Amino acid sequence: MQRTQKQSIMVAAIILLMVALDQATKLLVHHFIPVGDCLEVLPFFYLCHVLNDGMAFGIEWFDKLFLTLFRLVAVVLLGWYMHRLIRSARPVKTGYIATIAFVTAGALGNIIDCLFYGKMFGYAPLFYGKVIDMLYFPLITNSAGECLFFQPVFNIADSCITVAVIVILLWYRKELK
Repeated sequence: MQRTQKQSIMVAAIILLMVALDQATKLLVHHFIPVGDCLEVLPFFYLCHVLNDGMAFGIEWFDKLFLTLFRLVAVVLLGWYMHRLIRSARPVKTGYIATIAFVTAGALGNIIDCLFYGKMFGYAPLFYGKVIDMLYFPLITNSAGECLFFQPVFNIADSCITVAVIVILLWYRKELK
């Protein structure tokens, strides 16, 4: 099997697996945990049901429609970029291509929420859905139980993006040129 075929299969597998895992966890949380509730899994790990209308950490810089369209354009551009990397005459490190696939999977996972969840769950039209976040790690709390460190609630898609960007910055900076 050629390098390009192997890399194409790897990209498809990463994206399909991560989007499926992301969507499965979101749908399970939606169906079994009421919005705003949390279940303690470990003293430092909770599964919560949070609806996020904005970007990472709930930041709302732009209109929801603009944000959804921006994510769609980003996924198309990432797909085009991966295609160019795989088809390049100069071999590109497979690990780098994998990290771009993880970023793409994360963006695609959150796009699905924005595009369809509002309509599917009856609270907003297409393109205006909210992203379901559920992973919460209050690592440091005070005596009253209030979180002092690491308040963000996030999901598998966010994790794909964050970890991949960190890996790119640590190990694949040369490829960015």
